[in-house]
Amino acid sequence: METLIETLATLLIIALPVIFAITVHEAAHGYVARHFGDLTAWQLGRVTLNPLRHIDPIGTVLVPLLLWWSTSGAVLFGWAKPVPVNFGRLHDPKRDMLWVAAAGPFVNLLMALAWALVLKLSIDSQGSLGLVFSAMARGGITVNAVLMLLNLLPIPPLDGGRIAVSLLPHHLAWKFAQLERYGFIILLALLFTHLLDKILNPLLNGFLLLISAIFNI
Repeated sequence: METLIETLATLLIIALPVIFAITVHEAAHGYVARHFGDLTAWQLGRVTLNPLRHIDPIGTVLVPLLLWWSTSGAVLFGWAKPVPVNFGRLHDPKRDMLWVAAAGPFVNLLMALAWALVLKLSIDSQGSLGLVFSAMARGGITVNAVLMLLNLLPIPPLDGGRIAVSLLPHHLAWKFAQLERYGFIILLALLFTHLLDKILNPLLNGFLLLISAIFNI
């Protein structure tokens, strides 16, 4: 019973950073797409900080919980409802695709830094409230770091894949973009063969060490 209570408490503490990380990430894509000429997400009401507009009941709730429960917390994977972007409406589709794709990971970087500041302040606090904010901040740093680094992997349709398509020469970009239809299968294969861990863990550890050094935490 005690373990269950501790698990529920952990989930409640981490819920706020997760919701913010997903919501702001998706809204940023739509906002930047609007700036560069595509109003699709704006017209559909997806450029919003309302998390209900971005949560996918299966990808954001059911799959992560089932994986987390079935693997005793060893595997956590999920996705939000993608913000629709009509790249053909952008002023310069190939060039502007980079900025639209990079917007999500960039705001995750900013949020990781913001949570690091919260952690720095909460460490010096007294009492149980400081401990709660400290735990929440640690979760916020990790969640945003993972979301940023995962999305920067050069696998379409992840943001890193879109950035790669934008940067590659036209003839290579078109061929590389064809991988998008297999992107989800590639990700699942990497996840269940633990290759994703081997790719992300060194990057995550390096990023967390950098955050610790910057904020002295």
